[in-house]
Amino acid sequence: EKSQLQPAEESSSEEYSSEEDDDLVLEGELKKVEYDSEEEDASDDGDDGEDGEEPVAKRQKNDVGKKKKSDDKKTKNSKKDASDEDSDDDDSSEEDLTPLNVDFIFCDTKEEYFHGLKMHLHSMPAFQAHSSALADLVIENISVGTVIGTEDDPDDNVFGFASVLNVTTYQEQTCIQEMKKMCLKHCPNERKNELETVLSGKTKRPAGFMIHGRMVNLPLEITHVLHQQLVLDMDWAVEHAEGGEDERKSLDFGVFVLMAPCTRVNGSLIYKYFDDEVFSGRAEFTFEFDAPKVFGTEEKQVCSVIVMTKTGHRQAMKDLEELVAR
Repeated sequence: EKSQLQPAEESSSEEYSSEEDDDLVLEGELKKVEYDSEEEDASDDGDDGEDGEEPVAKRQKNDVGKKKKSDDKKTKNSKKDASDEDSDDDDSSEEDLTPLNVDFIFCDTKEEYFHGLKMHLHSMPAFQAHSSALADLVIENISVGTVIGTEDDPDDNVFGFASVLNVTTYQEQTCIQEMKKMCLKHCPNERKNELETVLSGKTKRPAGFMIHGRMVNLPLEITHVLHQQLVLDMDWAVEHAEGGEDERKSLDFGVFVLMAPCTRVNGSLIYKYFDDEVFSGRAEFTFEFDAPKVFGTEEKQVCSVIVMTKTGHRQAMKDLEELVAR
């Protein structure tokens, strides 16, 4: 099958169409998601990247409450007064069912997010050894990068992030060099020449490592908006990045490479993030290799390398939107 990795031939009018790590779980139960009409308009306006406006920080409001744990079985305990049990249960139930309102905001990267970004990167086996250096690059790459936070958070917690790092712009960085070596070492021979071309930066339009992470049970709608915002960032940067024409060209990505964290259970590949599986369905090619074991987990860790063109990415965005809308 002939490869489609010819990003320069793509039309500029394209539209974009688990077993989890316990230490990165946002406890809660999604009750309701509301979208402000102004935010929806901003999202619609930014899809085509034609209006030239910088993406604004969007807010998604959620009612998140702790999940109630209950046991239908009732047993008698002669050593404890039943009224005390009922009182304790009532107090516990009221506390467990109290909703916690959370305002998620989508904003640019900044130094205060370093530790949160590093935490997410360190949870992915392929990035563990270079989590600090990658966090620095994500912060530096402010033109194409989005962080999910909360309003007025004094701790600057990072609930999710997404970024694309140009393979040429950061080619002198050790972390990027090691990521390239890791991919090429395990790439099947029949695809190695293509991947070498992509990672060398010799494609007609630039290639980038797409890196993202989040709390594993973040609401699906928020995950979708995170990727939408990354697309808006890229479209805006191509026209308005402050570094001049050279920087704008460097952010006009034609090929993306993802190193998706997975586990293998009974011979089946399970993606940590469902959106990576959606992206893999639109890839030019994918391959897997065994990743370093994560402390505290028994599952076999695997890294799935996903190589897709801009066309494939925009098609995957449409697939993701349809999946979330179900």
